[in-house]
Amino acid sequence: MKQFIVFITKTLAVLILTMGLLDVLYTTVYLQSYKRSKIDYLYNSKDKNYDVVFLGSSRVNNHFVPKFFNDQGYKTFNFGITRSRLEESALMLKMMVERNYKIKNLILQVDLNINTNDHSEAIRSLFMPYLHQSKTIREYYKNIPEYNELLYIPFYRYMHYDACVGFREMYFSLVHKKTNALDNDGFYPLQSNDGKMIPADLSKYYPKKNIAYEEIKAICKKYHINLIAMTTPMCMSTINREYFNHIHEVYPEIHNFENAVTEDKYFATCGHMNRAGAEVFTKIVFNAFFKPKSNP
Repeated sequence: MKQFIVFITKTLAVLILTMGLLDVLYTTVYLQSYKRSKIDYLYNSKDKNYDVVFLGSSRVNNHFVPKFFNDQGYKTFNFGITRSRLEESALMLKMMVERNYKIKNLILQVDLNINTNDHSEAIRSLFMPYLHQSKTIREYYKNIPEYNELLYIPFYRYMHYDACVGFREMYFSLVHKKTNALDNDGFYPLQSNDGKMIPADLSKYYPKKNIAYEEIKAICKKYHINLIAMTTPMCMSTINREYFNHIHEVYPEIHNFENAVTEDKYFATCGHMNRAGAEVFTKIVFNAFFKPKSNP
């Protein structure tokens, strides 16, 4: 019996030591990674100065072309991330403050993402490698159910979120394998849709007060960032377009741009514009709020 207890104790000690070493290894790799995602680029950069930053989901990632702003004399970057929600956008903005970013204007997509206060599990996972290093990330997630396990059990966060920050992603980060996430200053263009447009159905969507959006407004006010919140285009065959009117009832300050681009030729899907549509939309937004600083 005594030998068995000793064996179990040694086995547990080796297991804990191994998990601790793996945790240090993975974290060390991610701390020098800045080419794989917008979140690792954000964490591993500091003292950036931007005239305009774009935040939101794929409806930012695929809809705003920083080059057009840059050609008018503005320094911009598209930090939109596909599948992210306002909770992740709020944390990204807090990280920008933590990393000493100077931002003059924030263009924030607030449309389909305002009907829920939930989070994106896939995008949340991308913050986990920096949990120990970033006070901002720890504070932001301190009330989630699995927080203690993620923070205190070595390597647990990498096992829990293995699909996104596990061995495969760590290896690609180690060998500096670049993705296209940072190309075009963060803009990811979609191709045209040659088939029949399938209408998006918003009948189950209903806008409500959003905790993360309120956080973003408070941060912008505190750090003197000009917040421009707006809806973005959807194809005209969308079911229950009244949804956008309800957004304005909840938050009157949100600018309505869901009808800024309407022709199907500008859409890849009903909810996402193609490259041509994004270029048209970006020009419309620029002309609505900005003026050229220099000749393009």
